[in-house]
Amino acid sequence: MQERNDRRSFLLKGFLGTAAAGAICSVEEQILLAALQQGREAQPADPAAKEKMPRGRIGKVEISRLFLGGNLIGGWAHARDLIYVSRLFKAYNTEEKVFETFAIAESYGINTVLLDPAVLDVYVKYRERTGSNLQSMVCIRPSGDPDDVRGQIRTVLAKGATLIYTHGEATDRQVMDGKIEALKRTIDLIKEAGVPAGIGSHSLETPKACEEHGVDPDYYVKTFHSDRYWSMSPPEYREEWCWYKGHRSEHGQYHDNMWCINWEETAEFFRGVAKPWVAFKVMAAGAIHPRMAFPFAFRNGADFICAGMFDFQIAEDVQIALDALRRLEKRDRPWCA
Repeated sequence: MQERNDRRSFLLKGFLGTAAAGAICSVEEQILLAALQQGREAQPADPAAKEKMPRGRIGKVEISRLFLGGNLIGGWAHARDLIYVSRLFKAYNTEEKVFETFAIAESYGINTVLLDPAVLDVYVKYRERTGSNLQSMVCIRPSGDPDDVRGQIRTVLAKGATLIYTHGEATDRQVMDGKIEALKRTIDLIKEAGVPAGIGSHSLETPKACEEHGVDPDYYVKTFHSDRYWSMSPPEYREEWCWYKGHRSEHGQYHDNMWCINWEETAEFFRGVAKPWVAFKVMAAGAIHPRMAFPFAFRNGADFICAGMFDFQIAEDVQIALDALRRLEKRDRPWCA
């Protein structure tokens, strides 16, 4: 770890020297310099001085109120119309960098990461090589074929999944097609495997349908963010199931730019649901600063926040989450985890 910190210091010194010579002129270079400086300043001088992240429970599993998302690892950037960002994410998050990110997160009391099965191997390697107890919340695809579901469950459990939930897009599509029984069967099979079973979704219609039809998951994994950011879709352009109808060409319509189209209705719905709620996409895939996103999510009822974080963002994001929890005065929804 010291070697990596030295590398960061070397880069920072190099950029500072260039800046002193007046050579930094582009916005991109200024942003990189700010990130390097922020990373240096965010690390506490004494690791023992770090305040650890509070935890809640889903079933018998203790989970930090803020935990890591996996999209940055898998390269799923949701970068609107920027075509290079997913490749950039993958290039930055090498196996070594992912290991470093996991280690930093754990040092701040983050004990869980949400992962797609496609990137589980790096998690397995990290735990094997470090002896870490980092937990994972892993998605599977719901299906009307019990044997298929059992096979998916066996695969992710063999790779260390601590909790299992149904993939948001695949789950929404089941609801769109009226296949609620497939969701119920999938949740029952996850429970039979002995781990907490969750329902993931982008659309609020999915948890509504689950509550109406008695699907009975142990928890929900539902998108939640405000609409106070530049690239959001105006209300007149918001359309249910927009995520599955293709990117639109007209400005203002859906173009990989919005994942919670009705935050007020979502908050109101979960006030009446006594199950843990994991809020994800709270920063609208990088469009909302965590200083706004984290307090907003906790204040409006989220029990946990799943947030994609690069290694150099973790220290600041943890502090923001701790401050948000400490200053939380009004929360209409009781904690459900």
